[in-house]
Amino acid sequence: MALQVGDKIPEFLGIDQDNKEVRRSDFTGKKLILYFYPKDNTSGCTAEACSFRDNFDILREAGYEVVGVSADSVSSHQKFIGKHQLPFRLIADTDKKLSEQFGTWGEKTMYGKKYFGMLRTTFIIDEEGIIRKIIPPKEINTKEHAQQILELVKNM
Repeated sequence: MALQVGDKIPEFLGIDQDNKEVRRSDFTGKKLILYFYPKDNTSGCTAEACSFRDNFDILREAGYEVVGVSADSVSSHQKFIGKHQLPFRLIADTDKKLSEQFGTWGEKTMYGKKYFGMLRTTFIIDEEGIIRKIIPPKEINTKEHAQQILELVKNM
């Protein structure tokens, strides 16, 4: 059963681009935007990451930290961060354990073919580690995702 609004996120989230553990307790007292995306250096995922990069200071002023998650490797994340000067951590969920817990690894269809992959989804998490909002794939505008979130959290 995938995590839902009202659930507490797991303590261990994964390993980041620097091979460091990422834990829920790293964000105690801070709100967290945990976003799952399909693949480093693809057009939509790059637009989404750059939206967070370009609005990073505003998000932090609003009390949010940002962490991205994909099934890409640590080295892929290092290159992605370097190429686009991303100021936030990326979790390398190569075993898909975290995405399975959050329900973001699932069946997709492209050109009529079905396959499994990462479902672009964003979780807004409060200072206690509780999921307060889930933004599903069809509601995400990759180019303006940070602004979408800022509008959303004004009303939370």
